[in-house]
Amino acid sequence: MNLPDESPLDNPVWFSLTEHQSNYAIDYGHVKFYHPDYTPFGAFINHQDTSAAIEKHAQLIKEFFIVGDQPKMPVHFNPPKQYIGLQMIIYNHIDHPITEPVVELTDAHYDDLIELIKLVYPEYFKPKTQRLGQYFGIYKDGKLVAATGERMQTKDFIEISAVITHPEHTGKGYAKQLIAHTASGIFNKGKIPFLHVDETNTGAIQLYKKLGFKTRRTFSFWKISS
Repeated sequence: MNLPDESPLDNPVWFSLTEHQSNYAIDYGHVKFYHPDYTPFGAFINHQDTSAAIEKHAQLIKEFFIVGDQPKMPVHFNPPKQYIGLQMIIYNHIDHPITEPVVELTDAHYDDLIELIKLVYPEYFKPKTQRLGQYFGIYKDGKLVAATGERMQTKDFIEISAVITHPEHTGKGYAKQLIAHTASGIFNKGKIPFLHVDETNTGAIQLYKKLGFKTRRTFSFWKISS
């Protein structure tokens, strides 16, 4: 495999909104955000003064995140709250058996997906997040019990996101199977899977390591509230 240049992953929101997902961008010059219907993330380059862009974007969405370096805030805003995440990447197909039927989640499954997300993952998932990539799920007795999908996308990389299992169905290996399935689809598109996980989520980090993901770097997610 010819390995792609990883440098866009040092600013994945910016390069996603510049390369593959520019149609979803709100562009404030050297500061870009996803449209708030898709995700609450933004980023900047060139040590830009972000205060004006943040003030404008706060008129569209109450709470959002800058991913990367600490942003400069408007004077009347509260300081941003910092969360530290790990960025993990994998270059080899995941050798894990998929024994459950995996369903691609379309608009017809939207209500089921939102119901599951509200249990464990409400802050980052917006009304149109599902349209950023393919999403997959596992159903049991007609109920969606696990899901995952694709979010940020650059020219060479696709982020695996929204790895969710219903609290009553954890420990059954559903997440591993969905991650393996999603990663395989990303490789088949000629791209490389990566993901982000909060540094305090040690259980998920160990799961990703067992599947073959390696930690590439840490990232700051700066939560901004107007």
